[in-house]
Amino acid sequence: MALKITVIGTGYLGATHAAAMAEMGFEVLGLDVVPEKVELLASGRVPMFEPGLEELLRKHVAGFEGSTGRLRFTTSWEEVGAFGDVHFVCVNTPQKHGEYGCDMSYVDAAFASLSAVARAGSLVVGKSTVPVGSAERLVGVLPEGVRLAWNPEFLREGFAVQDTLRPDRIVVGVHGEDGGRAEKLLREVYAIPVAEGSPFVVTDFPTAELVKTAANSFLATKISFINAMAEICEAAGGDVVKLAEAIGHDERIGNKFLRAGVGFGGGCLPKDIRAFMARAGELGVDQALTFLREIDSINMRRRGQMVEMAREALGGDSFLGRRVAVLGATFKPDSDDVRDSPALNVAGQIQLQGGQVTVYDPKGMENARRLFPTLGYADTALEAVRGADVVLHLTEWREFRELDPAELAAAVSSPVLLDGRNALDGERWRAAGWTYRAMGRPRA
Repeated sequence: MALKITVIGTGYLGATHAAAMAEMGFEVLGLDVVPEKVELLASGRVPMFEPGLEELLRKHVAGFEGSTGRLRFTTSWEEVGAFGDVHFVCVNTPQKHGEYGCDMSYVDAAFASLSAVARAGSLVVGKSTVPVGSAERLVGVLPEGVRLAWNPEFLREGFAVQDTLRPDRIVVGVHGEDGGRAEKLLREVYAIPVAEGSPFVVTDFPTAELVKTAANSFLATKISFINAMAEICEAAGGDVVKLAEAIGHDERIGNKFLRAGVGFGGGCLPKDIRAFMARAGELGVDQALTFLREIDSINMRRRGQMVEMAREALGGDSFLGRRVAVLGATFKPDSDDVRDSPALNVAGQIQLQGGQVTVYDPKGMENARRLFPTLGYADTALEAVRGADVVLHLTEWREFRELDPAELAAAVSSPVLLDGRNALDGERWRAAGWTYRAMGRPRA
């Protein structure tokens, strides 16, 4: 008999995982405690922008003509308990207010509710990013006969559907005598991607939990390393783009995540490295991760450096009364996520110092307005730059690479462009009359 799958939590991770499981042929029931979100998903719409997700959802959600009907949504824990053989927990683990540590309240609440309804013989699978040691604690919450495995997620916003259907690895943490049964069930769940070549790595609980935080810490380190090199290039007159190209040819280093700019943001990388540091302190090995404090510091410093670059471009004086256009609001392209966005952080800092800031983003405008309601917003890039004294490129959307520099030059007060992502063709913009300046490239 085919496995039936439930997905607890329907944010970026959960909604994508539910749709992907239906695509793999399973009957799927998604649960969320927010009725409005359930109604939205049941109508074939998603509460966020994620390329390909809405199309995949409509392909399987029940009630649509031509859909498989394999995917439904509910707010009922009793329905989840009666339905599911495998329960994936995909709830959020935000940073605690005023602390570095991870807020486990949503995970704890999900496990408490599941423990009251899960059938004996079912498997609970944690996908949320949690501090190491959490699974060992949570296994004690579940009733006898209900197993636990930990299967961390590795989704990239903008590529979540692809990363779920064709993961670059599947990590499964199992425990004790129940480990073999849990592994067997998850091999059945992931049979299609495994058959297509995705590695299936079986570990214990602590290792599975550490894989995600270790991976994010490594990526953050690589990004902040090249941004530190950009600071050196600024002082020494070097070119960080050429530097990154040269060291990237070393196969031990590689060229990915070596684009200097205003740094990383979003709802995962910053809070995950901070939670990792906090957990290391609780384990008495805080010195092992002290380097992450500097990684975090370098990353946050980039935002202030972009503000200072904008001030210098305006003559080094006050922003008071000066018009600044910001291209980008999301923390990365192909997403509408503005959580801890470097672009909005820079825009907000300039506005607080008296600048008249206008922002444009292809997908993040609604979320940006909600988070920063006092900023100015425009419906197009052309409208955003109209009358601007300086233009800041802070999110590397393809739309911005395809802009006509000549058209924008005719609209600005002063054709000065600061590329905070090192993603635009400087020669093309200069040929159209712009003064082009990129981070870490003072002479380029």
